[in-house]
Amino acid sequence: QVQLVESGGGSVQTGGSLTLSCAASGVSMPHSMGWFRQAPGKEREGIARIFRTGDDTLYDDSVKGRFTISRDNAKNTVYLQMNSLKPSDTGVYYCAAGDYTATWFTKGSGSKSDKYWGQGTQVTVSS
Repeated sequence: QVQLVESGGGSVQTGGSLTLSCAASGVSMPHSMGWFRQAPGKEREGIARIFRTGDDTLYDDSVKGRFTISRDNAKNTVYLQMNSLKPSDTGVYYCAAGDYTATWFTKGSGSKSDKYWGQGTQVTVSS
């Protein structure tokens, strides 16, 4: 049974920083890991993805240049360093893991069963 456990959410002011962590268990390091975000009243959307080697990363335009995804394969853990946070970054952040066929940034990716999901962690950015 694959389990993904997130930590590190919280409340910050605009311009602040947070680091999210996601520890995977029950599976050897997945091909892809990353993060989705669900803002209030919106669909869950992919924001960052990292591949097994750790050399290849992908970001949604909304977070590019502000967020950095990384992974530690020895610890089966993926991280999301979030800087220059904005109120529009508020939402529940979900860790996800999948193989090379998993979709991440296309419409509807946040509701597909081609990935394992964590339970989510709340991030609130106040102005």
